[in-house]
Amino acid sequence: MAVLAVGVIGFMKGAFGGGFAIIGIPLLALVMDPIKAGSLLAPIFVATDLYAFRYWRPRTWSRPDLAYLVPGLLAGVLAGYFVLRDVNRHVVEILMAVTTLLFAWLWWRGRSTVQPRPRSKNKALLAGSASGITTMVAHSGGPPLAMYLLPLGLSKEVYAGTTSMFFTIGNLLKAGPWLAVGELSWGFWSLVAICLPAAFFGVWAGWRLHHRLNQAQMVRLCYGLLVVTATKLLWDGVAGVWAQG
Repeated sequence: MAVLAVGVIGFMKGAFGGGFAIIGIPLLALVMDPIKAGSLLAPIFVATDLYAFRYWRPRTWSRPDLAYLVPGLLAGVLAGYFVLRDVNRHVVEILMAVTTLLFAWLWWRGRSTVQPRPRSKNKALLAGSASGITTMVAHSGGPPLAMYLLPLGLSKEVYAGTTSMFFTIGNLLKAGPWLAVGELSWGFWSLVAICLPAAFFGVWAGWRLHHRLNQAQMVRLCYGLLVVTATKLLWDGVAGVWAQG
């Protein structure tokens, strides 16, 4: 199950640059505690990100957008730590999911007339911060970032490359805290080693799919994945609040 989940996550990294790891995480939650799953994924995320540099090279990064997004990401990951410690994480999941579903619905309504919008420093900082919080508390930082990047009208390569670099930084920041709460036994690292080939194969397979999609297909698929991830996030949030109530 771990190999399957990691392969799915790697595929999303190769096809879309990252941000949709939440699709694979429920598979891990079937066979292990979510905290253990998060600890297992932390080093795999980092290794997968470094391997993905083979495909998403610096020429595919939108540096102006990263310059605005990364400071927000740094603040968001820090805030996410305190959210995990002091705030009901399930409420955060519900709010983020509802916002994402509304965003996707608005795009669907006006998709035939949507024009690329100019970049905004304030919106980028907000998106980076929201992504940092949600990636820290639920490994689901993709929706906030996508809500900022998709309307910019970037090419599919630049969109994926920028997303990949953004989450490489985020996963490096998260790795320490998640490993700190894990049980770093010989069995833990053995499972990491077993999963890595599946992660690398997933990146390669996703990259092959990416180059078979045209720009319009890529955008539609990204919005479709937003709906899937937001629905899963909403389910987790509501179920968590219900269980606590």
